[in-house]
Amino acid sequence: MRRRYTYKALKAFAISLLNRSGMDPNKSVIIADVLIEGDLLGHDTHGLQLLAPYLSDIKSGAMATTGEPDIISDLPAAVAWNGKRLPGTWLTSTAMDLAVTRAKTCGTCTVTIAGGHHIACLAAYLLRATEKNMVAIIMSSAPENKSVAPFGGKTGALTPNPIAAGWPTDDLPVLIDVSTSITTNGMVTRAGQAKEKLAGPWLIDHNGKPTNDPNVIKSDKKGALLPVGGLNYGHKGFALGLMVEALTQGLTGHGRADNVTEWTGEVFLQVLNPDLFGGINQFTRQTNWIKDACLNSEPIDPRNPVRIPGQEGIKKRQHQLLHGIMLHPSIMPALNQWASDIGIQAPKPIE
Repeated sequence: MRRRYTYKALKAFAISLLNRSGMDPNKSVIIADVLIEGDLLGHDTHGLQLLAPYLSDIKSGAMATTGEPDIISDLPAAVAWNGKRLPGTWLTSTAMDLAVTRAKTCGTCTVTIAGGHHIACLAAYLLRATEKNMVAIIMSSAPENKSVAPFGGKTGALTPNPIAAGWPTDDLPVLIDVSTSITTNGMVTRAGQAKEKLAGPWLIDHNGKPTNDPNVIKSDKKGALLPVGGLNYGHKGFALGLMVEALTQGLTGHGRADNVTEWTGEVFLQVLNPDLFGGINQFTRQTNWIKDACLNSEPIDPRNPVRIPGQEGIKKRQHQLLHGIMLHPSIMPALNQWASDIGIQAPKPIE
């Protein structure tokens, strides 16, 4: 059963769990912010669902709790860091703030992060840029994982390799957060744990046959996730996935060629300042026009008009900040176990 919890209670709970587990308190606040932002926007496989496994990695030493990234290069508009197993959520938040600041004077700034931990929901970072009338692009890959098959193949070689982007309009910003595979590892894992089938044939088994059975990923003869486009048009998702690998691992200089085994987030992050290109007014004039043209397109089904990416998520965010965050039923039981072990009181749901 899904239950609602106040934003304040969940944030305090997450920070307490992280602090008591040994995380640097300044980093705990940022990690909690990013995870809860994922839930606020409706990406509930990449919000607090991830906190329990993060705590496990803190306990085992797989996630570093203190320190700063090593600077590989630092030019005004091009920055490269070695993340040193630090929390990917904190590293990416810090990188976004740096890129926004530098884009104010440089027009753009790109930051790459090698060897940090997982970065959670990519959409959770976008408002940091769009609220300042800037454009943000984020990509991430996990070279320790090869769950996504290339087009034409039946064994995994890539990860879902998400791409996120956000930009301002005269109203709500556009926020995109999509995987280059049809579904994600998080959705497959959740379906498998619930003994449910996926909503479509988004995987292939070891014979290359499409299936909606999430268990093919962990069977002795492994299957794989399909790229966006599936068996017939998966060359499109495959091509995008390869691009993400190049930008997140090629530019960082760290990835699959290094035989990575730990849970990792390789990151490409770029911010652009429209004011230093054609101007913010001209930018939003164009983004508003195409937004309105799409919204005015005659719908196939009048009950389901065209929606702009991210705007339902923003409305959900606003609603949940006021009325409480609805959590998937698998989230709190896992966190309650950690709270019991650490000696922290878990928050009570809203009645």
